[in-house]
Amino acid sequence: MSATPGRPQASRPPPVGRRNAPRGRQTGAAILLAMLTVTLVATVAAAALWQQWRSLEVETAERARVQAAWVLTGALDWSRLVLREDSRTSANADHLAEPWAVPLEEARLSTFLAADRDNQANVDELGEDAFLSGQITDLQSRLNVSNLVNNGQIEPIVLRQFTKLFALLDLPQAELDRLVEQLRSASDFSTGNKAAGAAPLRPQRIDELVWLGLSPQSLNALSPYITLLPERNTKVNVNTASAEVLYASFEALDLAGAKRLVASRERNHFQSLSEVSAAEGGVKGEPSADLFSVTTRYFEVRGQLRIGQTTVLERSLVQRDAVQQATSTRVIWRERVPAQSLQ
Repeated sequence: MSATPGRPQASRPPPVGRRNAPRGRQTGAAILLAMLTVTLVATVAAAALWQQWRSLEVETAERARVQAAWVLTGALDWSRLVLREDSRTSANADHLAEPWAVPLEEARLSTFLAADRDNQANVDELGEDAFLSGQITDLQSRLNVSNLVNNGQIEPIVLRQFTKLFALLDLPQAELDRLVEQLRSASDFSTGNKAAGAAPLRPQRIDELVWLGLSPQSLNALSPYITLLPERNTKVNVNTASAEVLYASFEALDLAGAKRLVASRERNHFQSLSEVSAAEGGVKGEPSADLFSVTTRYFEVRGQLRIGQTTVLERSLVQRDAVQQATSTRVIWRERVPAQSLQ
Protein backbone atom coordinates (compact mmCIF):
# COMPACT_ATOMS: atom_id res chain seq x y z
CA MET A 1 0.00 0.00 0.00
CA SER A 2 1.45 3.42 -0.96
CA ALA A 3 1.69 6.18 1.52
CA THR A 4 -1.02 8.78 1.62
CA PRO A 5 0.08 11.97 -0.10
CA GLY A 6 0.72 14.91 2.21
CA ARG A 7 0.89 12.72 5.39
CA PRO A 8 4.29 12.40 7.05
CA GLN A 9 5.63 8.88 7.43
CA ALA A 10 6.57 7.59 10.86
CA SER A 11 10.31 6.82 11.23
CA ARG A 12 11.26 3.29 12.11
CA PRO A 13 13.13 2.77 15.38
CA PRO A 14 16.63 1.29 14.97
CA PRO A 15 17.24 -2.29 16.00
CA VAL A 16 17.83 -2.83 19.67
CA GLY A 17 21.36 -4.37 19.22
CA ARG A 18 22.57 -1.58 17.01
CA ARG A 19 21.20 1.13 19.34
CA ASN A 20 23.56 0.11 22.27
CA ALA A 21 26.60 -0.97 20.24
CA PRO A 22 28.62 2.30 20.38
CA ARG A 23 28.04 2.76 24.14
CA GLY A 24 29.01 -0.88 24.85
CA ARG A 25 32.24 -0.55 22.92
CA GLN A 26 33.12 2.60 24.82
CA THR A 27 32.44 0.93 28.19
CA GLY A 28 34.63 -2.09 27.30
CA ALA A 29 37.47 0.13 26.15
CA ALA A 30 37.27 2.13 29.38
CA ILE A 31 37.46 -1.04 31.49
CA LEU A 32 40.40 -2.33 29.47
CA LEU A 33 42.20 0.99 29.82
CA ALA A 34 41.58 0.99 33.57
CA MET A 35 42.98 -2.54 33.88
CA LEU A 36 46.05 -1.62 31.86
CA THR A 37 46.58 1.45 34.05
CA VAL A 38 46.28 -0.62 37.23
CA THR A 39 48.71 -3.21 35.81
CA LEU A 40 51.21 -0.51 34.84
CA VAL A 41 51.00 1.16 38.24
CA ALA A 42 51.39 -2.20 40.01
CA THR A 43 54.42 -3.09 37.87
CA VAL A 44 56.10 0.26 38.52
CA ALA A 45 55.35 -0.01 42.24
CA ALA A 46 56.72 -3.58 42.38
CA ALA A 47 59.89 -2.53 40.53
CA ALA A 48 60.40 0.40 42.88
CA LEU A 49 59.83 -1.84 45.91
CA TRP A 50 62.29 -4.42 44.59
CA GLN A 51 64.92 -1.74 43.95
CA GLN A 52 64.46 -0.42 47.46
CA TRP A 53 64.70 -3.92 48.93
CA ARG A 54 67.80 -4.68 46.89
CA SER A 55 69.49 -1.45 47.97
CA LEU A 56 68.66 -2.22 51.59
CA GLU A 57 70.07 -5.76 51.32
CA VAL A 58 73.27 -4.53 49.66
CA GLU A 59 73.73 -1.84 52.28
CA THR A 60 73.07 -4.31 55.10
CA ALA A 61 75.53 -6.85 53.68
CA GLU A 62 78.21 -4.20 53.13
CA ARG A 63 77.70 -2.84 56.63
CA ALA A 64 78.01 -6.33 58.11
CA ARG A 65 81.15 -6.99 56.05
CA VAL A 66 82.82 -3.79 57.21
CA GLN A 67 81.86 -4.44 60.82
CA ALA A 68 83.16 -8.00 60.57
CA ALA A 69 86.45 -6.80 59.07
CA TRP A 70 86.99 -4.39 61.96
CA VAL A 71 86.12 -7.03 64.56
CA LEU A 72 88.45 -9.59 62.95
CA THR A 73 91.21 -6.99 62.84
CA GLY A 74 90.76 -6.52 66.57
CA ALA A 75 90.77 -10.29 67.07
CA LEU A 76 94.05 -10.56 65.15
CA ASP A 77 95.62 -7.83 67.29
CA TRP A 78 94.42 -9.64 70.39
CA SER A 79 96.02 -12.88 69.12
CA ARG A 80 99.32 -11.09 68.56
CA LEU A 81 99.12 -9.73 72.10
CA VAL A 82 98.57 -13.26 73.43
CA LEU A 83 101.63 -14.51 71.52
CA ARG A 84 103.80 -11.66 72.79
CA GLU A 85 102.68 -12.24 76.37
CA ASP A 86 103.35 -15.97 76.00
CA SER A 87 106.88 -15.29 74.79
CA ARG A 88 107.49 -13.03 77.76
CA THR A 89 106.27 -15.53 80.35
CA SER A 90 107.49 -18.81 78.80
CA ALA A 91 110.30 -18.10 76.38
CA ASN A 92 111.98 -21.48 76.88
CA ALA A 93 109.37 -23.68 75.23
CA ASP A 94 106.09 -23.54 73.30
CA HIS A 95 103.63 -26.36 73.93
CA LEU A 96 99.94 -27.23 73.59
CA ALA A 97 99.09 -26.48 77.23
CA GLU A 98 99.65 -22.75 76.79
CA PRO A 99 96.78 -20.24 76.47
CA TRP A 100 97.43 -19.53 72.77
CA ALA A 101 96.81 -23.21 71.93
CA VAL A 102 93.25 -23.21 73.36
CA PRO A 103 90.77 -22.55 70.52
CA LEU A 104 88.04 -19.97 70.98
CA GLU A 105 84.72 -21.71 70.50
CA GLU A 106 81.90 -19.76 68.91
CA ALA A 107 80.57 -17.23 71.42
CA ARG A 108 78.38 -14.15 71.25
CA LEU A 109 80.36 -11.05 70.50
CA SER A 110 78.31 -9.14 73.06
CA THR A 111 79.95 -11.18 75.83
CA PHE A 112 83.32 -9.66 74.88
CA LEU A 113 82.11 -6.10 74.41
CA ALA A 114 79.72 -5.91 77.36
CA ALA A 115 82.64 -5.79 79.80
CA ASP A 116 83.55 -2.37 78.42
CA ARG A 117 80.86 0.20 79.11
CA ASP A 118 82.29 2.44 76.38
CA ASN A 119 81.36 -0.25 73.83
CA GLN A 120 77.72 -0.47 74.84
CA ALA A 121 76.72 1.33 71.65
CA ASN A 122 78.60 -1.27 69.60
CA VAL A 123 76.82 -4.05 71.47
CA ASP A 124 73.45 -2.56 70.62
CA GLU A 125 74.48 -1.97 67.00
CA LEU A 126 75.77 -5.49 66.34
CA GLY A 127 72.89 -7.07 68.18
CA GLU A 128 72.72 -10.46 69.78
CA ASP A 129 73.25 -12.44 66.57
CA ALA A 130 77.01 -11.78 66.16
CA PHE A 131 79.24 -14.77 66.99
CA LEU A 132 83.05 -14.89 67.10
CA SER A 133 85.35 -17.92 67.00
CA GLY A 134 89.03 -18.50 66.27
CA GLN A 135 92.17 -20.55 66.71
CA ILE A 136 95.97 -20.15 66.78
CA THR A 137 97.98 -22.98 65.21
CA ASP A 138 101.70 -23.64 65.49
CA LEU A 139 102.88 -23.95 61.87
CA GLN A 140 106.24 -25.35 62.97
CA SER A 141 104.37 -28.41 64.15
CA ARG A 142 104.31 -29.41 60.46
CA LEU A 143 106.85 -30.21 57.75
CA ASN A 144 107.84 -27.10 55.80
CA VAL A 145 107.69 -27.63 52.04
CA SER A 146 110.15 -24.76 51.57
CA ASN A 147 112.83 -26.89 53.26
CA LEU A 148 112.88 -29.36 50.37
CA VAL A 149 115.02 -27.16 48.12
CA ASN A 150 117.81 -24.80 49.15
CA ASN A 151 119.59 -22.69 46.50
CA GLY A 152 118.42 -25.01 43.75
CA GLN A 153 119.64 -28.14 45.56
CA ILE A 154 117.42 -30.85 47.04
CA GLU A 155 117.87 -31.39 50.78
CA PRO A 156 118.25 -35.18 51.21
CA ILE A 157 117.20 -35.26 54.89
CA VAL A 158 114.03 -33.27 54.24
CA LEU A 159 113.29 -35.41 51.17
CA ARG A 160 113.53 -38.51 53.38
CA GLN A 161 111.05 -36.94 55.82
CA PHE A 162 108.52 -36.28 53.07
CA THR A 163 109.07 -39.76 51.63
CA LYS A 164 108.14 -41.32 54.98
CA LEU A 165 105.07 -39.09 55.23
CA PHE A 166 103.92 -39.98 51.70
CA ALA A 167 104.38 -43.69 52.46
CA LEU A 168 102.46 -43.37 55.74
CA LEU A 169 99.53 -41.67 54.00
CA ASP A 170 99.71 -44.10 51.05
CA LEU A 171 100.25 -41.31 48.52
CA PRO A 172 101.97 -41.76 45.12
CA GLN A 173 105.74 -41.36 45.27
CA ALA A 174 105.63 -39.99 41.73
CA GLU A 175 103.75 -36.91 42.97
CA LEU A 176 106.48 -36.21 45.52
CA ASP A 177 109.16 -36.53 42.83
CA ARG A 178 107.24 -34.15 40.58
CA LEU A 179 106.72 -31.71 43.46
CA VAL A 180 110.43 -31.64 44.30
CA GLU A 181 111.46 -31.17 40.68
CA GLN A 182 108.97 -28.35 40.18
CA LEU A 183 110.13 -26.67 43.39
CA ARG A 184 113.71 -26.82 42.17
CA SER A 185 112.67 -25.33 38.84
CA ALA A 186 110.80 -22.53 40.62
CA SER A 187 113.86 -21.92 42.80
CA ASP A 188 116.13 -21.75 39.73
CA PHE A 189 113.76 -19.29 38.07
CA SER A 190 113.65 -17.06 41.15
CA THR A 191 117.47 -16.84 41.08
CA GLY A 192 117.53 -16.07 37.36
CA ASN A 193 118.97 -19.39 36.17
CA LYS A 194 116.11 -20.17 33.77
CA ALA A 195 114.24 -18.27 31.12
CA ALA A 196 110.80 -16.85 31.89
CA GLY A 197 108.04 -19.30 31.15
CA ALA A 198 110.29 -22.35 31.52
CA ALA A 199 109.59 -22.76 35.23
CA PRO A 200 106.46 -22.58 37.40
CA LEU A 201 105.73 -19.74 39.77
CA ARG A 202 106.74 -20.35 43.35
CA PRO A 203 103.57 -20.96 45.40
CA GLN A 204 102.83 -18.85 48.46
CA ARG A 205 100.02 -20.93 49.99
CA ILE A 206 99.50 -24.65 50.56
CA ASP A 207 96.49 -24.64 48.23
CA GLU A 208 98.76 -23.54 45.38
CA LEU A 209 100.87 -26.73 45.54
CA VAL A 210 98.55 -28.20 42.92
CA TRP A 211 100.53 -26.00 40.49
CA LEU A 212 103.55 -28.22 41.17
CA GLY A 213 101.96 -31.59 40.52
CA LEU A 214 100.07 -32.52 43.68
CA SER A 215 96.57 -33.83 43.07
CA PRO A 216 93.70 -32.28 45.08
CA GLN A 217 93.19 -35.62 46.86
CA SER A 218 96.84 -35.82 47.92
CA LEU A 219 96.86 -32.18 49.00
CA ASN A 220 93.77 -32.76 51.13
CA ALA A 221 95.47 -35.71 52.87
CA LEU A 222 98.73 -33.78 53.40
CA SER A 223 97.21 -30.49 54.61
CA PRO A 224 97.18 -31.34 58.37
CA TYR A 225 100.89 -32.27 58.26
CA ILE A 226 102.62 -29.77 55.94
CA THR A 227 102.99 -26.01 55.67
CA LEU A 228 104.60 -23.52 53.29
CA LEU A 229 106.55 -20.88 55.17
CA PRO A 230 108.39 -17.91 53.61
CA GLU A 231 111.59 -19.02 55.33
CA ARG A 232 113.72 -22.11 54.67
CA ASN A 233 115.49 -24.26 57.27
CA THR A 234 112.68 -23.93 59.82
CA LYS A 235 112.64 -26.48 62.62
CA VAL A 236 109.92 -28.88 63.77
CA ASN A 237 108.64 -28.16 67.28
CA VAL A 238 108.62 -31.53 69.07
CA ASN A 239 106.22 -30.13 71.67
CA THR A 240 103.43 -29.44 69.17
CA ALA A 241 104.01 -31.80 66.22
CA SER A 242 101.57 -34.65 65.66
CA ALA A 243 102.61 -38.30 65.88
CA GLU A 244 102.59 -38.52 62.07
CA VAL A 245 104.95 -35.56 61.71
CA LEU A 246 107.28 -36.89 64.42
CA TYR A 247 107.32 -40.29 62.73
CA ALA A 248 108.29 -38.69 59.42
CA SER A 249 110.84 -36.35 60.99
CA PHE A 250 112.92 -38.92 62.90
CA GLU A 251 114.72 -41.44 60.71
CA ALA A 252 114.70 -44.37 63.16
CA LEU A 253 111.37 -43.69 64.88
CA ASP A 254 108.35 -45.84 64.09
CA LEU A 255 104.73 -44.73 64.38
CA ALA A 256 104.21 -46.49 67.72
CA GLY A 257 107.25 -44.75 69.15
CA ALA A 258 105.98 -41.41 67.86
CA LYS A 259 102.67 -41.96 69.65
CA ARG A 260 104.52 -42.82 72.87
CA LEU A 261 106.50 -39.61 72.48
CA VAL A 262 103.27 -37.61 72.15
CA ALA A 263 101.82 -39.30 75.23
CA SER A 264 104.99 -38.53 77.20
CA ARG A 265 104.96 -34.82 76.35
CA GLU A 266 101.26 -34.56 77.28
CA ARG A 267 102.24 -35.46 80.82
CA ASN A 268 105.17 -33.04 80.84
CA HIS A 269 106.24 -30.97 77.84
CA PHE A 270 109.89 -30.91 76.78
CA GLN A 271 112.02 -28.05 78.05
CA SER A 272 114.97 -29.00 75.85
CA LEU A 273 115.84 -31.42 73.05
CA SER A 274 117.87 -33.57 75.44
CA GLU A 275 114.63 -34.61 77.13
CA VAL A 276 113.24 -36.04 73.89
CA SER A 277 115.67 -38.95 73.60
CA ALA A 278 115.23 -39.70 77.31
CA ALA A 279 111.45 -39.93 76.83
CA GLU A 280 111.56 -42.28 73.84
CA GLY A 281 114.24 -44.87 73.15
CA GLY A 282 113.38 -44.91 69.44
CA VAL A 283 115.03 -41.51 69.11
CA LYS A 284 118.68 -42.26 68.48
CA GLY A 285 120.75 -39.71 70.36
CA GLU A 286 119.81 -36.12 70.96
CA PRO A 287 117.69 -34.64 68.13
CA SER A 288 119.63 -32.33 65.85
CA ALA A 289 119.20 -28.66 66.69
CA ASP A 290 119.26 -27.98 62.92
CA LEU A 291 116.03 -29.93 62.44
CA PHE A 292 114.15 -29.76 65.75
CA SER A 293 113.28 -27.24 68.42
CA VAL A 294 111.00 -26.71 71.42
CA THR A 295 110.05 -23.14 70.41
CA THR A 296 108.07 -21.65 67.53
CA ARG A 297 108.29 -18.49 65.41
CA TYR A 298 105.45 -18.96 62.90
CA PHE A 299 101.78 -19.20 63.79
CA GLU A 300 98.55 -19.26 61.83
CA VAL A 301 95.66 -17.21 63.23
CA ARG A 302 92.16 -18.12 62.08
CA GLY A 303 89.11 -16.02 62.85
CA GLN A 304 85.43 -16.29 61.97
CA LEU A 305 82.65 -13.80 62.62
CA ARG A 306 79.03 -14.65 61.90
CA ILE A 307 76.49 -11.83 61.83
CA GLY A 308 73.01 -13.04 60.92
CA GLN A 309 73.32 -14.74 57.54
CA THR A 310 76.74 -13.20 56.80
CA THR A 311 79.89 -15.16 57.67
CA VAL A 312 83.37 -13.66 57.31
CA LEU A 313 86.46 -15.86 57.73
CA GLU A 314 90.11 -14.82 57.75
CA ARG A 315 93.45 -16.60 57.98
CA SER A 316 96.72 -14.87 58.82
CA LEU A 317 100.37 -15.85 59.08
CA VAL A 318 102.07 -14.26 62.10
CA GLN A 319 105.82 -14.25 62.73
CA ARG A 320 107.08 -13.84 66.28
CA ASP A 321 110.68 -12.85 67.02
CA ALA A 322 112.70 -11.56 69.93
CA VAL A 323 114.10 -8.10 69.18
CA GLN A 324 116.39 -6.37 71.68
CA GLN A 325 115.05 -8.14 74.75
CA ALA A 326 111.48 -7.63 73.54
CA THR A 327 109.05 -9.68 71.48
CA SER A 328 107.87 -8.52 68.09
CA THR A 329 104.98 -9.98 66.09
CA ARG A 330 104.18 -9.04 62.52
CA VAL A 331 101.61 -10.22 60.00
CA ILE A 332 103.23 -11.79 56.92
CA TRP A 333 99.97 -12.18 54.99
CA ARG A 334 96.26 -12.07 55.62
CA GLU A 335 93.47 -13.45 53.45
CA ARG A 336 89.76 -14.23 53.32
CA VAL A 337 89.01 -17.92 52.83
CA PRO A 338 85.92 -20.00 52.03
CA ALA A 339 84.06 -21.50 54.98
CA GLN A 340 85.04 -25.08 54.16
CA SER A 341 88.73 -24.11 54.22
CA LEU A 342 88.62 -23.67 57.99
CA GLN A 343 87.32 -27.07 58.73
